[in-house]
Amino acid sequence: MENYDYDLFVIGAGSGGVRAARVSASLGAKVAVAEERYLGGTCVNVGCVPKKLFVYGSHFAEDFEDAEAYGWQAGDPKFHWPTLRDNKSREIERLNGVYEGLLTDAGVEILAERAVLTGPHSIRAGNTSIKARNILVATGSWPVVPPFPGSDLAVTSNEAFYLPEFPRRALIIGGGYIAVEFAGIFAGLGAEVTLAYRGELFLRGFDAGIRRFVLEEMATKGVDVRLNTRIASVERVGDRLHCRFDDATRLDVDLVMAATGRAPASADLGFEAAGVVTAANGAIPVDDSYRTNVPHVYAIGDVIDRLQLTPVAIAEGMCVAHNLFAGGSRQVDYANVPTAIFCQPNIGTVGPTEERAREIYPELAVYESSFKPMKHTVSGRGERTLMKLLVNAEDDRVVAAHMCGPEAGEIIQGLSVAIKAGATKADFDSTIGIHPTAAEEFVTMREAAR
Repeated sequence: MENYDYDLFVIGAGSGGVRAARVSASLGAKVAVAEERYLGGTCVNVGCVPKKLFVYGSHFAEDFEDAEAYGWQAGDPKFHWPTLRDNKSREIERLNGVYEGLLTDAGVEILAERAVLTGPHSIRAGNTSIKARNILVATGSWPVVPPFPGSDLAVTSNEAFYLPEFPRRALIIGGGYIAVEFAGIFAGLGAEVTLAYRGELFLRGFDAGIRRFVLEEMATKGVDVRLNTRIASVERVGDRLHCRFDDATRLDVDLVMAATGRAPASADLGFEAAGVVTAANGAIPVDDSYRTNVPHVYAIGDVIDRLQLTPVAIAEGMCVAHNLFAGGSRQVDYANVPTAIFCQPNIGTVGPTEERAREIYPELAVYESSFKPMKHTVSGRGERTLMKLLVNAEDDRVVAAHMCGPEAGEIIQGLSVAIKAGATKADFDSTIGIHPTAAEEFVTMREAAR
């Protein structure tokens, strides 16, 4: 019988890898995890956590303005970028320590090294050769910058969290959730923001009505959104960046941020030596149990390019741990996974878009409501909220909920439980609302809009 150093060796200490390592160790496995950058992965360090802290910070400008209508004299507030940036960094350092403690307390050995596969059961971490009964690849994803003259002058979301100076004028290239979120962040903190997207409407894959609504709201907040526009080149001219677009228009800014997607971080990990197959975009194909084509080599999270969401990676990591060391046969149900975009106002969504739902359910009823939040009836701000419920009229089941408005993610999280449980529109209608709240609108929409 071959001797192994570990029952499970995890490459990557992001949310999915850490959860798989901790749970496996709690089930009696001998586990090690290798991480070459930072504990907690993208989400903790350059993703969800610092991004939401920035969103909080960027919203205070409107809060100060709105406060005056409620009798508060806020004076002349000023924003100090280093304070927000450095307080965010201190919180990330604290969370790095929390993750280290979680792993150590669970009995997981941490290797602060780059690890690569050298065979189906072998790994090299730094200068150390290791044998593992099972290997889990959880290396996440990495920002992609498209090729164009001057692309090296653009930052990505990785660098945006650590800018030495806050830009007065910023160009964001892209149309995904990262681009839209950072447009709101920079604009809220006081920058003049232009968002350039090559397509007809950003946030592809989300509900079309929600996308159009966000476009309108972003315009009211001063973001210059340029659709059907491609960057042609960026050139440094003195202390500014001179940008040219494919329609011959030009723009001078202090910062160019490329938010044009993320690719699986699978390069140079020794997959050829181990015989692991990857897709053209670098994603690792896996089966329903997260096995690659090589027995005992598994992969989860962004690197398999299914749903690039932290809670999904965690759920996948739980499956691997229980299936390997508790005799389980778990699988993640990818249907009705809720998600949020922390643009301003926020988006929360669960279930298919209206466009997709019409393909699935021939008798689809759409309930929709748009209104000014109660707070702004006094503040006078023009921001509005949009809510949608999609109902399969054949059995009255609520199949999706979409919202754009304050705290949309918090509200949709609760609705996702009801939709996952198969609640009907009658169940919603018979539920008494909490008044006065925005959330009660979801249980008071009586007439289908279409």
